[in-house]
Amino acid sequence: MTSPDRFLLSAPRRAAQALAAVGAAALLLTGCGSDSDSGSDKAKGESASGGGETRTVKDATGTAVKVPANPKRIVTLTQEDLDAVLALGLKPVGITNGQGMNKPPAYLEDKVKGINVVGNLLQPVMDKVIAAKPDLILAGDMQDQQVLKQLREITPATVVTMAPTDDWKLSFRGIANAVNGLDKANKVITEYEAKAKKAGEELGENKGAEVSIVRWNPDGPSWMEKKQFASGVALDMGLKRPKAQDKDGNAHTPALSLEKINEIDGDWLFLSTLTSDGEKALKDVQEKPAYKDLNAVKKNHAVTVNGSVWSTRGGPLASQVVIDDIVKALKK
Repeated sequence: MTSPDRFLLSAPRRAAQALAAVGAAALLLTGCGSDSDSGSDKAKGESASGGGETRTVKDATGTAVKVPANPKRIVTLTQEDLDAVLALGLKPVGITNGQGMNKPPAYLEDKVKGINVVGNLLQPVMDKVIAAKPDLILAGDMQDQQVLKQLREITPATVVTMAPTDDWKLSFRGIANAVNGLDKANKVITEYEAKAKKAGEELGENKGAEVSIVRWNPDGPSWMEKKQFASGVALDMGLKRPKAQDKDGNAHTPALSLEKINEIDGDWLFLSTLTSDGEKALKDVQEKPAYKDLNAVKKNHAVTVNGSVWSTRGGPLASQVVIDDIVKALKK
């Protein structure tokens, strides 16, 4: 089973998966092409719900999966699948709790009222999934083959929507392809990019500032690499990363000791946690001289943000939260 920290693999773990993930991403993009050359051919036949038009798509592992052309009962197993489906104007019939949470993500709370929770992130309760009567299951980056087998017994239309190293835009397009909404997804991304650029240009004296993006773990801070979700949003806004954090990748560093805490410094410091232990560790370190000596802290430029948004792969709706958080902090 993939851990709750699945989207933020440390560099050594990420490197071990990189080659496979590149291939998976390429196959996913292939599945997002035109009907004539991509494997997304429409066909008449039995759908997962018992009848109707179907399409065949390639998922993030390169597996060909027959899915309903217009799914009506979607179950999402990750926060990112849920974010994407909602951004496409669809309402699932079953969802899982947010990353590191025992409830749905707070930033999506108003949009998921009344939707049944079928388990924790990537840990579905099969009886609850069955009760949702899905015609399509979006399984995130599920790697547990036994769980996938059980899900496909519920409906063969079970799609692994993302590889561990995919960026959020690629994942979003893959999810959109599975629900036959790729054109809309491309429009959503175009609108997002224009909005991020505009927001960044309106930051006044903080336009182009260096922002440090950090998650505080029980054993210390980890900064996010440039292609991690929130980092990518900041870059799309024209912001920069501190020199020490100017590293490609969508992972995070191992937890740093206090002796290396200067690596998390920047013009602005965005801090998040995912667990109560991490939150306690952050509160404890904020009383220590090493933390108080950071330039961002001295300038009162340290901002606490929602880890379930800032420390995940994310999606279009989460990207708006990040933009809003940055504008609120930096715009003068």
